[in-house]
Amino acid sequence: MKVKVISVLEDNYMYLVIEESTRHAVAVDAAVPKRLLEIIRKEDVVLRAILTTHHHWDHARGNEELAQLFPGLQVFGADERIGALTHRVTHGQELMFGAIRVRCLFTPCHTSGHMCYFMWEDDSPDAPALFSGDTLFVGGCGQFFEGTAEQMLINLTQILGTLPKDTKVFCGHECTVRNLKFALKVEPENEAVKEKLAWARQRDDEDLPTVPSTLQEEFLYNPFLRLTEEPVQRFTGRTEPVEVLRTLRSQRDNFKKPKERPNPQAMLAFDWGLFGPLLEKK
Repeated sequence: MKVKVISVLEDNYMYLVIEESTRHAVAVDAAVPKRLLEIIRKEDVVLRAILTTHHHWDHARGNEELAQLFPGLQVFGADERIGALTHRVTHGQELMFGAIRVRCLFTPCHTSGHMCYFMWEDDSPDAPALFSGDTLFVGGCGQFFEGTAEQMLINLTQILGTLPKDTKVFCGHECTVRNLKFALKVEPENEAVKEKLAWARQRDDEDLPTVPSTLQEEFLYNPFLRLTEEPVQRFTGRTEPVEVLRTLRSQRDNFKKPKERPNPQAMLAFDWGLFGPLLEKK
């Protein structure tokens, strides 16, 4: 299978996963239909399904339009708030799209209905892929908007952290430089953090994505996967993993916050042209 990384909005990623033998494709987090359609036409593939990690507008807002454009399109997710949802999936459920196998991994916390998707092809030499949405990022983890540190601990240590170490991690946002700056504050002597940050800055300068990473790499520099490491515990002043995680997330939330982003509803209205009449009057 081939994964197309598609940068959209301010720092989002959506993905098109292509089964190369049939030229059928599955989209993950189809936020911007126009951009997705461009890639579908360029790759000359047939869109069969959408996998949505969670209901937030910057991950799911394209579902309704795409469902209208492609009658019979299947839309998978774990939250009734996901637009155009046709199939509600559960933890451990497996899906098949030709040779592409998908295991649904329920990771509530960022939202109460967050689902990650683990993909592979049998008898393929390629490493499997994890589409982690806003649960696991390169160098970080998602904010606890609708859940708890206890939930995120399970997500990171028992669900995602136990996947094969060569798993490629495709996350929902490009926030690697910010995450690794924080990781360096947590572990200033960690050479893996320093090397990955230098690499990420170079990618950022060249306007190139930092995805995918691998799960094996994440354990070297992602503080949210290094809760039992002595420097991380020293930074947080905690030793219990859930308390280390809770403190890390709190510290990360207050770490060099980026400039306030525009109101999501306002951005969506602007994108849909709802401000057009107002702008024309000026």
